[in-house]
Amino acid sequence: MQLTLSSLDMFFTTPVDSETRSRIIGGIIKKTVDPVDTADTIVIAVGSVIFGITLIMIIYAWFNRNYRPIRAKNLVWTTSIHIAGILWFLGNIVANGHVKIVGAFAHCKLWILWFRIFFCYVFASMVIVRLYALDRVFNQNKPFRGRANLIAVGVVAAFNVLFCLIAQFINSDLTVSQSTSFAVCDVNMGLRIAAITIQWVLWLGVAVLIYRLRNIQSSFNEFRESLTIFIVAILTLIDTSINNFVFRYYPLMMKHRIEKTAVDVLAANIMVWLILAQPVYNCMFNRRRYETGWLEKLTKDGHKKEYDVSSGQAGLTTAYAKMNDSQFQETQLNFSSSDGIDPAYYGSGNPYDNATLSGDATLRNPEVYINQDSIPIALRTNLHIHRPVLNTPSMFNRPSSNNGEGRNVI
Repeated sequence: MQLTLSSLDMFFTTPVDSETRSRIIGGIIKKTVDPVDTADTIVIAVGSVIFGITLIMIIYAWFNRNYRPIRAKNLVWTTSIHIAGILWFLGNIVANGHVKIVGAFAHCKLWILWFRIFFCYVFASMVIVRLYALDRVFNQNKPFRGRANLIAVGVVAAFNVLFCLIAQFINSDLTVSQSTSFAVCDVNMGLRIAAITIQWVLWLGVAVLIYRLRNIQSSFNEFRESLTIFIVAILTLIDTSINNFVFRYYPLMMKHRIEKTAVDVLAANIMVWLILAQPVYNCMFNRRRYETGWLEKLTKDGHKKEYDVSSGQAGLTTAYAKMNDSQFQETQLNFSSSDGIDPAYYGSGNPYDNATLSGDATLRNPEVYINQDSIPIALRTNLHIHRPVLNTPSMFNRPSSNNGEGRNVI
């Protein structure tokens, strides 16, 4: 009978010391076994700090969720991606051998199936759902809210849970086995092949959606960010495949397990930064100018294809909920192709900037944005009545029928 990691408990009924463990397991796998030490603790600490920094960025984004370029990034799904990344990292701590398989960590199936594999799938699935939301609005001309939103969540949950449930109830020798006396987990090669194949399929699905979204002509275009995310994911998948198939017992080798965890941590955080970093940075340091440019680009996209970027009170109306044309026609803002926003209106020398503001203390947002009459009502944050101002120049290129006389009231 060939001795394997999963059969060690047949010969040892009590936990063995670290030296004996390294010597016997090293003889089985024909490799030098590196015990858990300070380097593993450092990896866990550094990884936690990186995820913490990204979490701070997301919290800042939530505090500034009314800033429209941030709101358009769909914070619910982006936050879900980051949470999945954190739980994926927790699974990696055990699956990659950074802790001793004792105490709370002495449950290999729990940590490998339900943290390492499940949340790795959830991470990729959240990216797919986020891109699908854009595809549904911009390519299919359908709203992504209510039932469509719930169906997407349901499909993601059902697929990911089903795979892990099947693996959970299959014989451990065919999925994830462990040796209590040697404190080691072992993942069957068949499960490795199945799990990694599904990861490749998920990210190929991301590639298809990126291709479909390549021609979006508005502030919602994320082609470059999405392509970079895909490249990062593919490099991570290649690294995962090499470690699992070439270095099957990499969790027992210090250099390989540190490299694998480092790659996963960087990949999970880089993807979130690619989504949120630009609007968050501009919200901090270039708030008004960046939002003005973002809105100008949005309003120039045909003027009749405006999109509501509110998240909705129940959280089910996402950032990609499309407004019906009739809703805009009811506002009597019937723009024609000759209408445009006069860039001079936004200049610092415009003497009427302050005149367009209202001192109404009932504003929902404490920060009052200027010059909101240039955008559709559905995208404004200062939803109150402006006091009419005499002799205010029009914000649009079309000459006023009153030749500058009277009140310009929208």
